[in-house]
Amino acid sequence: MNVLGIIASGVAALFITVALAKSARRVALRPHIPDEPGGRAPRAEALRRTGGATAVLGIGTAAGAALWLGAADDAAGSVGGLLAGAGAVAALGLVHDLKPLWAALRLAVQTAAAVLVVCLAGLSPAAGVLAVVWIVLVTNAFALLDHADGLLTAVGLVTAAGLLACAFVGGDPALALLPATLVAGLAGFLLHNWHPARLRLGACGAQFTGFALAASGALIQAAAPSGRAAWAALPALATVALADSALVLISRRRAARSPLRATDDHIAHRLRRVRVTVPGAAVLTALWAGVPVATGALVYAELLHPAFLLLPLAGTAAAVYALLRIPAYAPPRTAPPRTGSSHTGSSRTAPSRTATSRASQGRTITARRRTEAADAGAAIPAAAPATGVKGSAPGRGAPTGTARTAAGHPTVPPPPNGRPAEAATAAAERG
Repeated sequence: MNVLGIIASGVAALFITVALAKSARRVALRPHIPDEPGGRAPRAEALRRTGGATAVLGIGTAAGAALWLGAADDAAGSVGGLLAGAGAVAALGLVHDLKPLWAALRLAVQTAAAVLVVCLAGLSPAAGVLAVVWIVLVTNAFALLDHADGLLTAVGLVTAAGLLACAFVGGDPALALLPATLVAGLAGFLLHNWHPARLRLGACGAQFTGFALAASGALIQAAAPSGRAAWAALPALATVALADSALVLISRRRAARSPLRATDDHIAHRLRRVRVTVPGAAVLTALWAGVPVATGALVYAELLHPAFLLLPLAGTAAAVYALLRIPAYAPPRTAPPRTGSSHTGSSRTAPSRTATSRASQGRTITARRRTEAADAGAAIPAAAPATGVKGSAPGRGAPTGTARTAAGHPTVPPPPNGRPAEAATAAAERG
């Protein structure tokens, strides 16, 4: 009876989610939606961002109806606490989508919801503390996967399928209620969340999905028989979400960036930088998640030895190392050498440099001409003084030793480019 009720709840979650998402999509794509006052984002964008509320309503309504009809009689308290905690986290996420909240407030509400689940499940204090830490950690790790179209929806669908298999194998189908509705609801929402996404999960749907998956895993592990390796199998189902968080923390630590500042350094962002399409990134990440999920489910079913879990873990570590080598941050901008320099200033500087070079060339040509004139003057022999003509006394007329013509007049030096013969002829005519 419980199995039939769980199947019926899954089918109901699928149809409710598809109907609600289709209605929200029509409203979001309405062509004439006025902007909100105060310069805020358009209402259509707000509807797309809060589209995850449709998945939360579909999954929560189907699971709550099945719980009320007695589909989980054996673990009604645990499943009821899980559903209540997930609903509280989703309500806080919806408020965060409309108006961002502090991270400390979100962590406080997530911790309180995890404590509620642990208390209603009846866990021991030591196991309860570990379960609370695990639920809060995995909730935020899955919420970080909502950075590309269809990524979190596909990974959550694969993880919920693994939890569903573990719940049926463990002999407690009551704990399979929420994983079953998650599989159906996420599958219906994926039709509208695939690239190009018309609706997004947002903080409401992402935190709800992460909390439901983490809390379901904690309850399934607590109810597992003693002979099963649930302590190693179930944590492996969150391998990809934890790998994305580790990738982000390591890269931001190496780049000296704040770990709380949202940047494009997640798995899908790095895959996009190596020319992987958005749907391709979602498919590759879902396949990556499917390997540890399938391995963990087989180990939980005692079909594989727990040592086989080292293979997907080693592959995940190698993938994280390879993704770290893909640059995720733009290089820092360097200031120009001179403040206020512009294209106009450089264009004005070019003519001045040209004029300087031309002036230097002119000085070189002038010096060369002077050198040639000096060489030409030195090559003209001094005219011998005429016989019987005395030179002028010192201090009178031309200086002593100056070359004179036959008439006693001093010789005229030739022009810079003149010839010696022409200079001599001009001097003779003057004499």
